[in-house]
Amino acid sequence: MKIEKDHVVSIHYRLSEAEQLIEDSHESKPMTYLHGHGAIFPAIEEALTNKTIGDKTSITLTPEQTYGERDESALQRVSINHVVRQGKKKTRLKPGMQIHLNTKNGPQPAIVIKAGLKSVDVDVNHPYAGKTLSFDIEVIAIREASAEEIAHKHVHGEGGHQH
Repeated sequence: MKIEKDHVVSIHYRLSEAEQLIEDSHESKPMTYLHGHGAIFPAIEEALTNKTIGDKTSITLTPEQTYGERDESALQRVSINHVVRQGKKKTRLKPGMQIHLNTKNGPQPAIVIKAGLKSVDVDVNHPYAGKTLSFDIEVIAIREASAEEIAHKHVHGEGGHQH
């Protein structure tokens, strides 16, 4: 079976930037997605179209094809009250620490630049923004999506979304 729109695809991947390994899915379960529905970067989806189980491909994507360029206006000072806390224990914030901020659109990830008593300077750019990323991908499994998965535009069941 070849990968095409409305197929559920499972892949393992290695993600690198400047030949430095950033992520490796081989250490966990394969990533499973619904092909043709915008679940992954369009250039990767295009590279995987018509591949079969066992096929491998490598692709390098520019920032414009992934998370965009870094936006210096995404460096912000926010009240410490906007930091999402786990439980009642207050964690000491340190530069480089990844946190989540309470926003009107829900929690948003951020990286601490500098922490004060009442405010924290954060970078809300995606951590991979501005980076050229290389993906080494292996197709692990392919199956036809169910009508429900197609209607919901995501995978259900093992490796997917449960309702």
